[in-house]
Amino acid sequence: MSADNTQNSKSNQRYALLDGIRGVTLLSMILYHGAWDLVYLYGIKWDWYKGTGAYIWQQSICWTFIFLSGFCWSLGKKPLKRGLLVFGGGLLVSAVTCLFMPENRVVFGVLTLTGSCMLLMIPLDKVLKKIPALAGILLSLLLFIITRNINAGQLGFEGLQLAGLPDGLYHGMAATYLGFMEPGFFSTDYFSLFPWLFLFIGGYYLYHIFAGRNVLCLPVFQWKSPFFSFLGRHSLLIYLLHQPVLYLVLTVCPLL
Repeated sequence: MSADNTQNSKSNQRYALLDGIRGVTLLSMILYHGAWDLVYLYGIKWDWYKGTGAYIWQQSICWTFIFLSGFCWSLGKKPLKRGLLVFGGGLLVSAVTCLFMPENRVVFGVLTLTGSCMLLMIPLDKVLKKIPALAGILLSLLLFIITRNINAGQLGFEGLQLAGLPDGLYHGMAATYLGFMEPGFFSTDYFSLFPWLFLFIGGYYLYHIFAGRNVLCLPVFQWKSPFFSFLGRHSLLIYLLHQPVLYLVLTVCPLL
């Protein structure tokens, strides 16, 4: 998830639709994590949650967050500050879970990934701008599809396996951060730099396609839902607080 400011760099005007989409996705994530807590921490039996339907639900959340974060990168100011803030949020989540919940620790989670992408885009922006936006989005999404399975030692997408990768790549935490997950590594929320950087860049190029065709001037981008827009505007804070709140609620409710 990204906490970037969806602002027009020229007018400082927020695109309410983008906040709303982020807010809807954030609520979906909270519900998904609440279900995860019930199943894996509180022992609720729900076979559906361990199947394909829940996997698609989970993927819809992370794909939307990462792609939207890439889309919004060009809209916000102070990219270094924003990237460090989100990356720091990821480090905080890792530190807290490793210290207090080691059996459910988060290492290289979605905030670490998103913050990394935001920081890497600072030098990459000058290079990526030289590529036509349409070609850029097609290439970045193709690379995402090809590298989707590298965590599992393969090139390919989901059930489609294109080629195996050398075992020697999968050694050490640095390699795990990049996407070559070493044996024995465990994290309840793992988003490596690759393949997800390519999805982030896909969102970056979609913004440039829209901006080049004045799509962002359409009234739909000012559509506003007060509740979801509020969630979207405060996404980082809500992300950091939602799991402690869920634990508290789920612990207290059975006692009532």
